[in-house]
Amino acid sequence: MRIVRSFAFASIVLGVSFAARAADAAPRQSRPAAATSRFITIDDYFQIRDVSQPELSADGQWVAYTVRTKMLKEDKNETRIWMVSTHGGDPLPMTAEGVSSGHPRWSPDGKYLAFTSSRNNGKSQVWLLNRLGGEAVRLTDIAQGVNDFEWSPDSTRLVLVLQDPKPEDLEAAKDKDKPAPAKPKTQPPWVIDRLQFKEDTVGYLDNRRTHLYVFSVEKKSLTQITSGEFDDSQPAWSPDSKQLAFTSNRSTPDPDASRDTNIWVVAADNTDKGAHLTQITTNPGADSQPAWSPDGKWITYVTQLDVHLFWYATQHLAIAPSSGGEAKVLTLAFDRDVRRPRFSADGNSIYFIAVDDGAQNLCRIAAGGGEIVRPIGGRVTVASYSLGKNGVIAAQIGTSDRPDEIFLQNGTDLARLTKTNDALVAQLRLAKVEYVHFKSKDGTAVAGYLYKPVDFDATTKVPTILIPHGGPVSQYEASFNHLAQLFAANGYAVLLPNPRGSSGYGEKFCAAIYADWGNKDFQDDMAIVDYALAQGIADSDKLGVGGWSYGGISTDFIIGQTTQFKGAISGAGVALITSFYGHDHYQRDYETELGYPWEHQALWDKISPFYRIKNITTPTLFMGGEIDSNVPILGSEQMYQAMKALGRTTELVVYPGEYHGFTVPSHIKDRLERYLAWYAHYVKGDATPATPAPPVAPTVKTGGE
Repeated sequence: MRIVRSFAFASIVLGVSFAARAADAAPRQSRPAAATSRFITIDDYFQIRDVSQPELSADGQWVAYTVRTKMLKEDKNETRIWMVSTHGGDPLPMTAEGVSSGHPRWSPDGKYLAFTSSRNNGKSQVWLLNRLGGEAVRLTDIAQGVNDFEWSPDSTRLVLVLQDPKPEDLEAAKDKDKPAPAKPKTQPPWVIDRLQFKEDTVGYLDNRRTHLYVFSVEKKSLTQITSGEFDDSQPAWSPDSKQLAFTSNRSTPDPDASRDTNIWVVAADNTDKGAHLTQITTNPGADSQPAWSPDGKWITYVTQLDVHLFWYATQHLAIAPSSGGEAKVLTLAFDRDVRRPRFSADGNSIYFIAVDDGAQNLCRIAAGGGEIVRPIGGRVTVASYSLGKNGVIAAQIGTSDRPDEIFLQNGTDLARLTKTNDALVAQLRLAKVEYVHFKSKDGTAVAGYLYKPVDFDATTKVPTILIPHGGPVSQYEASFNHLAQLFAANGYAVLLPNPRGSSGYGEKFCAAIYADWGNKDFQDDMAIVDYALAQGIADSDKLGVGGWSYGGISTDFIIGQTTQFKGAISGAGVALITSFYGHDHYQRDYETELGYPWEHQALWDKISPFYRIKNITTPTLFMGGEIDSNVPILGSEQMYQAMKALGRTTELVVYPGEYHGFTVPSHIKDRLERYLAWYAHYVKGDATPATPAPPVAPTVKTGGE
């Protein structure tokens, strides 16, 4: 199922000078390679620093970015902001250790670096660092906290994205100088009347909505500029700082009932809370991610044209007059998902990231349409980018053999600015990764990634693990995959297919599994196994399979249709699809793709792995997060219970307090340890236990001494 990743910002201690420099505090820099390299381990996952969010300064001299550290000992994650010169050299820490901050944004006049952070377990606020030096200061003091923000082009204001406050937020803000009252032992009940009433990482939804506010940096004043029973997001300032484009579902009486988000424009100085808006797009599908042309005459955005196909439909690049009028779709012939569109400084072209053929490239097209070129192309994954006024591009780029780093493109030259993970990578002997092509059962051309074991001997067949991806509308890309490398270091070949349903291969390929899960995608997943067998790589007697989310669903379908696999791991999968209706947060998707379950029971049952349970003899480990509302633990529980009742080999592991995407380092380590143990026992046939020994609990003394 689809995963929406979010980052929570923990407490922060501010006070790092803008010009401060600490060589020993910098992210991992390049050091001489170790005399002997070694295989990657579970603990190396926590040594990999996640580099992201590049932001070029107005003068093009600096790139701010974030580095997330997964701290196993403290069992938490920490994100810091760094800055590196576009001319190279060591990066400078902008925020201190022991705290978290993110979303760095340079003011257009170059005077400030703004970012979001929480402090003392408080709400997320906007903070400022003065480029001339000094400590960071808190700019906003919003009772409910700041979700998002962007600078106005004249650097005098910020647009803030704020959710309506809870009564307790307002009460706490009023009495913020008083000691916090004791938390009540019991909570009042949730009273629910919304159609979309649940969301992963949030839980039950109330009727508070998210709106736009304009904040004056000088006066510290706040003006609400949108309102209503709608959620407003993705604000973008017009070049003259007078208007804001944004995304909102305001075209239907109940925004929970459809995906019809459109692009709207509101005056930035209005005092009527957005009573008078200009609707820019009228497409019944989802329109989002607006960005203005430099002359203010046009807005580019991302659009989905087929409402019926929703996530399966290609996300195209479009352009419309900023005053409203006829829109033009620029990438119909390209037929690939696009994201993050931005006009070039001269307004003649539009940059965007394209999801294409197992990679993500930075592309460019003329503002009027035409040929697509790739300023940053090839077998890489461009996750984010920032455009400079002089055509310079700062980009977050990952490859199969190296975690994401920050690169700078100036003309035709692409140079890596950060070396955050170099010291770690230099120690490791990694598996080679191949992007392979093969034919499915019905002749359909399919592609995917193949990892051979480290020190692979072509004369020997090896244990092999198939890992179906999540989504289903997603793809494996040319990015660093610790899990695949970990399996390869432990002697496995690893197969990462992009079957039908995957993005990156066009709308027809993606929609081929619409209302037909576990059929064509099953054939394509098995085709890469057949490929590995035919190439003399995979040992047919030592095959394993496992995935998470839709990868878990695929695993359940696979082991229900074949007994080829000796061991399986199904994470966050489903069983009886009907039991998820009203229990997860996908009711709108189910109704579009499958219809109501009481009207189309046969179709709902067809895509329920549960009804193949009698066919499953593969020893299977089921997993999930206790409070996952994306793909609830219910599915794993149902599959486990049924297999247990049938006397099959199975186990269930539930991780307390985890949503769909795990965040607690100790839980992630435990999950990796269980992966290796289960496959070693059932796939390799090792005598080691299939379940790792539990950690030794500390001794607790009782009684008086």
